[in-house]
Amino acid sequence: MWAGQLGDGRAITLGEIINTRGERWELQLKGAGKTPYSRFADGLAVLRSSIREFLCSEAMDSLGVPTTRALCLLTTGKGIFRDMFYDGNPREEPGAIVCRVAQSFLRFGSYQIHALRSEEDLQIVRTLLDYTIHHHFPHLDKLSSKDEEFSLKPEGQEKSTIDLSSNKYAAWFCEVAERTAVLIAKWQGVGFTHGVLNTDNMSVLGLTIDYGPFGFLDAFDPKFTPNTTDLPGRRYCFANQPDVGMWNVAQLASTLSSGNLINDDEAKYGMERYGATFMEEYQSIMTKKIGLKKYNKELISKLLSNMAFDKVDYTIFFRALSNIKTSSDLSEDKLLSPLKPVLLDISKERKKAWIDWIQQYIHELTTSGISDEERKASMDTINPKFVLRNYLCQTAIDAAEQGDYSEVRRLLKVMQKPYDEHPGMEKYARLPPAWAYRPGVCMLSCSS
Repeated sequence: MWAGQLGDGRAITLGEIINTRGERWELQLKGAGKTPYSRFADGLAVLRSSIREFLCSEAMDSLGVPTTRALCLLTTGKGIFRDMFYDGNPREEPGAIVCRVAQSFLRFGSYQIHALRSEEDLQIVRTLLDYTIHHHFPHLDKLSSKDEEFSLKPEGQEKSTIDLSSNKYAAWFCEVAERTAVLIAKWQGVGFTHGVLNTDNMSVLGLTIDYGPFGFLDAFDPKFTPNTTDLPGRRYCFANQPDVGMWNVAQLASTLSSGNLINDDEAKYGMERYGATFMEEYQSIMTKKIGLKKYNKELISKLLSNMAFDKVDYTIFFRALSNIKTSSDLSEDKLLSPLKPVLLDISKERKKAWIDWIQQYIHELTTSGISDEERKASMDTINPKFVLRNYLCQTAIDAAEQGDYSEVRRLLKVMQKPYDEHPGMEKYARLPPAWAYRPGVCMLSCSS
């Protein structure tokens, strides 16, 4: 269901710049004050949320996840009242502005809002889409009948051919679906939960956009949501993100169909491309995370089940897994030794479950023909040592609100190279302290 106009209108575009490589970049200010879209809000942003967006957009880029970028972060010197928990107790917080950049900030909702207003506005959808393709998908403007055709076999039919070369809008929709699938697969790989995955927060370029109540997994919980307002149904929880992505792609298809830009078969094909692309990318990522050459569904499913049961830290576990040795004469205690930092206080029954899994895992490793050293080097390039956990953000925010920005700078430096060891920075890779699970740290609202 379309929720109408969303957001508080804090972002406003300054303009577009063409760089020396011929790339188009859009510059936005977020939190500079009232905009034509602010409606009832003041258009301002607090330092707390601005630091989170600044740090996370840069952290995600360094993790290899497509994202908007943060150019700079400024404080305004003015206080702003915000009710962080929506409990009727607003407090004054320091104001800030983020200048963020992307090749485009167009979202699924940018097209939906026009399609659902009136018949007359449907033409705006086509005009906006022509602009989008011309500037951001120029290869689709050059489609001809000589281009590759894409075949689709709908259930119950012998064969139907979807010729995307004859409809640039259908080709665009399929590419957006595929980019979205790749993006969400990468989120699952690094344990990132967006928190507010509505269509207005989905970039048509396949970028992570609008960092609100996001969170990286600590203890592995498929139902984890960092958004307090998502708690009742957990629609946007970690495990649901792939399905929500599909739902959002379907809403974009409906928008394009209402403007007669794509037909039903093209819409169905685009959604099938989303599903197939997600599974291909996700399976590839998970295979690399455990250092295998081929995807092993049973082994990975059992691993994730064990991790969820014992609430194992997602990031630390996969980083430690690269230290497993394939020697056949290791005792049971030595088998578990590399994972001791995350397998805490497990029962004898659970210890046996983990030993059984590791033995199966080692068997798979020995058939791959990859040395322990080579495998570790490869796994350490896809399993980060550092991720921007919410409690790390909060530590930097607490200091910044007192005028000390050194922790923001240190954290940024570490997160810009998350796969490196960073000697002396081990505290940023530790298990979260007990206070990290309090409201306002591990879970946040959309309030800014």
